[in-house]
This record gives sequence, structure tokens and C-alpha cells, in this order.
Amino acid sequence: MANQPNRRPREERDDLDERLVFINRCNKVVKGGRRMSFSATVVVGDHAGKVGLGFGKANEVSDAIRKGGDAARKAMTSIKLSGKTIPHEVTGVCDGGYVLLKPAPDGAGLIVGGGMRPVLEAAGVRDAIGKSLGSKNRLNVVKATLDALSKLRSQEEIAALRA
Repeated sequence: MANQPNRRPREERDDLDERLVFINRCNKVVKGGRRMSFSATVVVGDHAGKVGLGFGKANEVSDAIRKGGDAARKAMTSIKLSGKTIPHEVTGVCDGGYVLLKPAPDGAGLIVGGGMRPVLEAAGVRDAIGKSLGSKNRLNVVKATLDALSKLRSQEEIAALRA
């Protein structure tokens, strides 16, 4: 499997944007000393309305990032966009993380903070206003942002539900 000429490296196979949100180092005290392990939170998106979150754990940082990227590629979901912004105001919740997202006019840029920025940039949102309320845990903020994005509906879908 190592000498397959038509296999390309992972970076060349897809044009997805991979963003590292957070790396956590964990120490386990054992008889011989401390054993360190790492976990990585990774967001992957195509800048056109698809985004995924991955969480990888390993004894090396690079392996954790690779595992997180692979998990994010498998967990990609589509979101509804209205041009460069989101169609309507929406909230998302995950454990203690609470996120509020609002559409913004063209040229306003992303006015968000914390773990929301990499998710929205990877999804292709260029103009939005966001506020992270509650927990500052980056993993929960990222999950709450994905929860909010999954609740987005287009104008046609809303009109069909009302009819």
C-alpha cells in the first residue's frame, strides 16, 4: 500500500480548508513518571456551505490533528447560506455553550469571537455577527455554532412550512 503510484497525498485529494481550533494536553501520572497525551479539535469546510467538526486524540500532536481532520471530513454537513451571510438570526446550544448568530450586511465581515470564527470561515460565511454566551469552553462553543448553523432554513423552506 505504501508504493501505490496513483495515490495522492491527502492535501492534494481535496480542496477543503482544515482549521485547528484547540489542542489540549493531558498528563497521566504513572509509576515511571508522567505520560502525556494530546487531543485536537479540528474544523474542516469547503467555503461553500459544508462544514464538519472532528476530535482526535493521540500520544503525539500531529497524530491527534490528523485524526481530528479525518473525523471532521467524515462528519461534514451542509448548511444554508444566503449569499455571503446567513439567512436569519439563530441560536445554538451545547452543554454550557450558548451562541447567537445574526446576518450582517455585505462588507461587514465576521464579527465573531472564540471558536465561532474558524467554523464560520470554513463554512464560507463572510458577513455575520455573533456572540458567545455562557461557557467559554472552545469545544462547546464550536458545537453550539454547528448546532446554530444546522437550524438555518432558506426563505423557500420557511414559506413552505407556513403554507
